[in-house]
Amino acid sequence: MWQLFAFPLCPFSRKVRLALAEKGVAYEIVPQFPWEASDLFYALNPAARTPVLRHEGKDLTLIDSQAICEYFEETVERGRLILGPAGDRAEIRRLTALFDESFFADVTHPLLHEKVKKRLVLGQPPDSAALRTAMRLVHEHLDYIDWLIDTRRWVAGAQLSLADFAAAAQISVADYLGGIDWTGHEEAHGWYRVMKSRPSFRPLLAEKMEGVPAPSHYADVNA
Repeated sequence: MWQLFAFPLCPFSRKVRLALAEKGVAYEIVPQFPWEASDLFYALNPAARTPVLRHEGKDLTLIDSQAICEYFEETVERGRLILGPAGDRAEIRRLTALFDESFFADVTHPLLHEKVKKRLVLGQPPDSAALRTAMRLVHEHLDYIDWLIDTRRWVAGAQLSLADFAAAAQISVADYLGGIDWTGHEEAHGWYRVMKSRPSFRPLLAEKMEGVPAPSHYADVNA
């Protein structure tokens, strides 16, 4: 069986978990925190970044969320997430990269650093200015999702795709950390509620990270 080295609030691990669930790929989670990585994890990925997917029977290790998702797109026919003509697939990859890179840099990473790493590892209070900046930038990203959903059925086009799961994975972590304000973002909020309602999302909503409580609305698919 596949083993997924991940920690609960890693958005890239969540992206992979959602994709694997949509494709019906079985796996077990091996909890791994980058700030206290095991020797085995370092041996698999010296960069000590999650997610890492390992299959002992195949002697195969996959590293990087996009590489992992692309591998299963090529090997598992069910639940295609990068689909359609070449132009459509390019748009899916563009938006997946946008959320993986820009949303993470602007919103998810600062929230993780200020509300998780500082609290659990460094023993420091969060920087209120950094949190305010992340909260300001999240509105810009939600504005863009509003526009996307207003002009197409799903984030990248007419069909549900990996771009939706990449975006929802980032937002779910930010939402867990109290970093999402849906005021004025009805289109994005409606889309996210649909994403939360998918069976693949249920394990994420049920999972908690010790020492970092989620807000009361987090697991409510109607919130």
